[in-house]
Amino acid sequence: MTLKQERMADRIREILSQLLLFEVSDPALQGLTVTEVVLDRELEYANVYVNALGEEARAESVMAGLRRAHGFLRRELASRIRLRRAPELRFHWDETLSRAAHIEDVLDSLNIPPAEPTETNSAADKESEED
Repeated sequence: MTLKQERMADRIREILSQLLLFEVSDPALQGLTVTEVVLDRELEYANVYVNALGEEARAESVMAGLRRAHGFLRRELASRIRLRRAPELRFHWDETLSRAAHIEDVLDSLNIPPAEPTETNSAADKESEED
């Protein structure tokens, strides 16, 4: 991503987070976090990744709420950023956090015994102790 894309994506994420926190009254969108915004090169489309932390079961109701609020969010975004045309918002449920939690659970469940020293390691340790 170019520097302009990164800056604009950060600004869009901030604006959408503020709108969802303070101005959207839909109960389906309460506690929603904008985790990432990815813009295309022409700044026409913004892929907005959202998550309701720890509430994966709400994914469908959140996405329905975002479809209902799409027009309001885009209009408010257009009034707060300096672009000729406000990007088309495409909302996606961000599964990164649930995947990370699953990977941590799998790693925690592994029973890996500690490594036993080999002869070459123990010989090298003895030599370093003598020095």
